Amino acid sequence: MKRIILLFIAFGIAISAHSAGSTSDKTKKGKKPKAEKLTKVEIETSYGTMIAVLYNSTPLHRDNFLKLAKDGFYDGTLFHRIIRNFMIQGGDPESKNAAPEKQLGNGGPGYTIPAEFVDTLYHRKGALAAARLGDFVNPKKESSGSQFYIVQGAPVPPEQLTMMAAQSGRKYTKEQQQVYAKVGGTPHLDGGYTVFGQVISGFDVLDKIAAVATKPGDRPVSDVAMKVRILKK
Repeated sequence: MKRIILLFIAFGIAISAHSAGSTSDKTKKGKKPKAEKLTKVEIETSYGTMIAVLYNSTPLHRDNFLKLAKDGFYDGTLFHRIIRNFMIQGGDPESKNAAPEKQLGNGGPGYTIPAEFVDTLYHRKGALAAARLGDFVNPKKESSGSQFYIVQGAPVPPEQLTMMAAQSGRKYTKEQQQVYAKVGGTPHLDGGYTVFGQVISGFDVLDKIAAVATKPGDRPVSDVAMKVRILKK
């Protein structure tokens, strides 16, 4: 049976908070550009609430997540896979009211989403990204239609990031290097999984969930359910 797989390297960690594309402080006419409006969603759990923005530069993932949230698809689903200092994963519809012994991670809405890789969106702490099947069965790196993860990660020393960048051929800006070093994340996932949002508040909630006790298979001993709501602009 195929399973939703997130590649895992114990020492890798990173996260992102900026939307795709860069603009100067002023336009050619000397006027400041208008701030991009990003849709916000609220992820409520028994440990508290996280608020995340969804990026306009990944419209397929943004619109799909909003549709599922509006339909109540995520309500009652679990963060079924948790690895401390890495990420928390949820969105499997089969996790609703799942028996304690049930193996989770196989469910979805019955479709995938084409990858939307954007260089300025990376796996810094709090990054909201799409889970997917592994490369060996999914060479196009298409995303699960519903399963997602939120990065916790850990600080990544500059020398380690430099080594990883040399191996992957990926280039990091000074700002990204600083974020990985000070805030943390999972840079080994950059360019492999679509980042489509970013937690902007509730990092303490993320840390609390990431710290829960888990069973073999990384499922929490006690269920961590969620409700997802779209916040009015």
